[in-house]
Amino acid sequence: MKTLDKIPTGKIERASQLVKTGFKVGGNYVAYYGEKIVNPSLNRDKLNENNAEDIYDGLKNLKGSALKVAQMLSMDKSIMPQAYVDKFSLSQFSVPPLSAPLVKKTFKKYLDKYPEEIFDTFTPDAINAASIGQVHKATKDGQVFAVKIQYPGIADSISSDLALVKPFATRMFNLKGKDSEKYFQEVEQKLLEETDYILELKQSVEVSNWCKEIENLRFPNYYPAYSSEKILTMEWIEGEHLSEFTAHNTNTALGDTIGQALWDFYMYQMHHLRQVHADPHPGNFIIDANNKLVAIDFGCIKQVPEEFYVPYFELARPEVIGNPKLFNDKLYELEILRLDDSPAEIVYFTKLFHDLLSLFTKPFHGEFFDFSDDSFFGQIAQMGEEFAKDTQLRKMNGNRGSKHFLYINRTFFGLYNLMHDLKARVHTNSYKKYIK
Repeated sequence: MKTLDKIPTGKIERASQLVKTGFKVGGNYVAYYGEKIVNPSLNRDKLNENNAEDIYDGLKNLKGSALKVAQMLSMDKSIMPQAYVDKFSLSQFSVPPLSAPLVKKTFKKYLDKYPEEIFDTFTPDAINAASIGQVHKATKDGQVFAVKIQYPGIADSISSDLALVKPFATRMFNLKGKDSEKYFQEVEQKLLEETDYILELKQSVEVSNWCKEIENLRFPNYYPAYSSEKILTMEWIEGEHLSEFTAHNTNTALGDTIGQALWDFYMYQMHHLRQVHADPHPGNFIIDANNKLVAIDFGCIKQVPEEFYVPYFELARPEVIGNPKLFNDKLYELEILRLDDSPAEIVYFTKLFHDLLSLFTKPFHGEFFDFSDDSFFGQIAQMGEEFAKDTQLRKMNGNRGSKHFLYINRTFFGLYNLMHDLKARVHTNSYKKYIK
């Protein structure tokens, strides 16, 4: 794979790359509509493939928050066209890595030594490369390590990247009013946290200790002496990424076991720790040689404040969803309904979220849920298509909902997709046995 000797970090450099990508996508649309005149039955599959290819190619060399957006979009399997999901999924653990000289330079800057001065062996080429950092394999005194190195300049480019995408996001999601800024601030804050490897080291050790009793779940050991703000060293664990495992696994009982561990891990964090690993994509989970689930990345941890947690999970209860007065009260508590809404907006969004939550909270309505149920995910996909085609929705003020929805909803969306990939059938309250 081609390696990178430099990552564009300046605002003008990064903007130029995005503009080039925009021209390519525009050209794809011109070609598509020209061909459709000749062939009216032409569908959008080829257009989606070309656009996904060009957008991914444009983002992969920028890395950082630009590529992180693609990674987040790849989790939205029920909404995004499959061509985008397939291409953007590569951003989870397979993008062009840094060149060996740039890796050595990073080591010297942040640990004051070259990698060969610290370890007995160190692979000059990355084993995996993703949006914010890449992983190398190293050994010392018989131990094997995974060494994650952050790309240079990533933290410095986050604010400028978000400033570039903000006008498009504002129009795309129909955000109105000055308080829409809270959403961008939330994203910027979490992305900055992900570039702080000292914070990630702390979070990794804490979560590993808190969740170590959960069955069929394990965590790597971490090594502060070989870590810094841009380098994170942990135990190397042999295995395959969750997406690789699910691609060939035919053992339904094993899928259930791993799925139960994953579900208990998330529910224990959410309901007991009141903080959660908010980046549930396949690149952050490994299945080891003993068929245990290994969680390997804690850069994105979302705190769940009480004032959000209580109404959020009350809306998952059928008796609240079925009570118009209680349901309406919770919508206001969570800022889904606003005091400045028109009567038409109140009626519209009350129905929209009633339909959405009646479906999306089904896993919480009983003691057991079957995530292999294609009809459940088919209904979610159908609802996403209906939202995309709803012209009335585009006229409404999209600036609604607590800022905490961004990462909590992302967490559940990603978790549901991982559970579906595993075809897992789980006991939904099993996590409670770990709460002492």
